[in-house]
Amino acid sequence: MNLTRKRKKELKRLRSSAEELWGQQQDVLANANAIAAEARKQAAYYTREEIAPKVRDGYEHYVRPATQTAGRVAGAARERLVSDVIPAVGTAVGTAMSVVDHARDARARAFIGEVKKAGKDVSKKAKAATDSSGPGAGTVIAVVLGAIAAVGLLYAVWQTFRADDELWVADEEPTAPAAE
Repeated sequence: MNLTRKRKKELKRLRSSAEELWGQQQDVLANANAIAAEARKQAAYYTREEIAPKVRDGYEHYVRPATQTAGRVAGAARERLVSDVIPAVGTAVGTAMSVVDHARDARARAFIGEVKKAGKDVSKKAKAATDSSGPGAGTVIAVVLGAIAAVGLLYAVWQTFRADDELWVADEEPTAPAAE
């Protein structure tokens, strides 16, 4: 690079100014680190001498008595629950289940009586029906309609599952123009 003497001097001065600034910044950072280290040390002393005793006293005067009181209250509540509430709930549940069992038993006996009565009625009707000469017109019509419905269902299933290749039309692939 062809620089004039004047430019070279200016660049040399600028370089020396930048180096001087860099040195000053290093000194500032070193001083800041020393101050931060001293601040950490002083904070540790302050914590050990002032804050820790206050925290210990606050714990001894407020937190420990509260936790001991809460422990006593929780123990009393547990004892009350175990000795009074659980047996009362158990008794109430047992009584309710007993009432339900008795109600079910009464309903079951009534249902069995009704079933026996209905069975006697059905047997009387069946005996009366067997005394007739054969199946009536309603029975024949019902059998014929059932057969027609079964055939229709089978036809629908066959139509659904048969392989019919004509149902699907494949997409036509575009043909490339012929090269001439």
